[in-house]
Amino acid sequence: MRYFDLAIILGYLAAITLFGARFRHGQKNLKDYFLGGRTAPWWAISLSIVSAETSTLTIIGTPALAYGGNLGFLQIVLGYLLARIVISFLFLPHYFRGEMFTAYELMRRRFGENVRKITASIFLVTRALAEGVRVFAISLVISIVLGTGEIASIVVIVLLTLFYTFEGGMTAVIWTDVVQMTLYVFGAIASFVVILGKIPGGWEHVSTVAESFHKFTIFDFRFAPNMEFFSRTYSFWAGVAGGCFLTTATHGTDQLMVQRLLSARDERQSRMALMASWVVILVQFVLFLMIGVLLYVYYGDFHLLPPAQRDRIYPEFVWHNMPPGIAGLIIAAILAAAMANLSAALNSLASTTVVDFYRARAKSVSDAAALKLARFATIGWGLLLLAIAIAARRSKSVLEVGLTIGSIPMGALLGVFLLGVLTKKPRETAAITGVIAGLGIVIAIHFTTPIAWTWYVLIGTCTTFGVGLAASLFQGPAPLPPLETTLQANSKE
Repeated sequence: MRYFDLAIILGYLAAITLFGARFRHGQKNLKDYFLGGRTAPWWAISLSIVSAETSTLTIIGTPALAYGGNLGFLQIVLGYLLARIVISFLFLPHYFRGEMFTAYELMRRRFGENVRKITASIFLVTRALAEGVRVFAISLVISIVLGTGEIASIVVIVLLTLFYTFEGGMTAVIWTDVVQMTLYVFGAIASFVVILGKIPGGWEHVSTVAESFHKFTIFDFRFAPNMEFFSRTYSFWAGVAGGCFLTTATHGTDQLMVQRLLSARDERQSRMALMASWVVILVQFVLFLMIGVLLYVYYGDFHLLPPAQRDRIYPEFVWHNMPPGIAGLIIAAILAAAMANLSAALNSLASTTVVDFYRARAKSVSDAAALKLARFATIGWGLLLLAIAIAARRSKSVLEVGLTIGSIPMGALLGVFLLGVLTKKPRETAAITGVIAGLGIVIAIHFTTPIAWTWYVLIGTCTTFGVGLAASLFQGPAPLPPLETTLQANSKE
């Protein structure tokens, strides 16, 4: 048992929990709790976006992808850039017209209350399932370090994160994200340097071995016949199209990300935060993938057997091979990413629950009562995520499981949002028809075909948009506004 490293980890957990909880002061209403009072600077929001985008799935799953493959995952990151451009000019202007707390208020303005509840419900179910898988991923790390069972590890991380999110709200989420992101980037850099130092021959040897096994390959432009083209997860076409549509959906319609964008002081700062986050996310993915390449060379040189569960390779190496102190910092960094993502999920789930369901029906609720309900909703979602994480312990690749779960409904969400901002004719019934069709077709594809998850959002988006637009051709005439209805009635008399 490495007591010095354990002391660092436990000290970090205590410090970040207390740091987040101190932001409770000054919270008077939902704007303070869910949007941080719109006082955070753009650069802090940008780092918070990256922190939410970089979960434990990324930190332990990305090196495992490079270990077993190459750098092809970076093709998806190119799609991330295109998505940010689309969101900046298509969605952000709508989000900053009036005061909005959630993405789904835009759907109420355009289509009505029913579409708002459907899109909000899809978010709640999807985010809860995906976040449960992420919480399980962190239990892998804690069980390696403490030797505890996975369930006990899950309980520890959820309760600590729940405490400071309950107390500090969105302000705590943003500023703990900044601290935690700084820590896990430092941890990744330290890992890279230490692993490279353990490989005889240094970078020259790594480069020679990696090139001979095509580990530095990024782009795959190959076309393949029939279904094989769509079954390859990391091709250029799947990466750019899939990454663009997935990120447009997650960052443009998913409350987890939209809530951060809404927390900016104005539309310009929100756009700056979003675009700057891509540069950071690109550097991060390159760093984590290169760690996977180093581990491949290291294990090959010393003829070591990787763990049966490939996602354990990076945290196990860190804990058993890093110098005292460094190992503790890196494990604390992995915990940092987990807590950052979990806190954001809890706050966004609570905001959608309170704003899109409770406050939509009880409009006269006081600020104090709404704030109290928001905190109780945070607790409720924390307990539910705890249960989902325990049930997710049979996952094979936590990164791909999490991305797959997130991709299945995202096309339906993005499709109906695009239907709302790009068209005027479709109304509520057409929008609902499109959502049902988009969700149904992707679920059917997932269970009956070998098509890779990178295509799910594109297929779901096109289906939802196309069916919604087609359904609008069969809808009746639009109902007249109250004033016109009255004038028409008077003219008949």
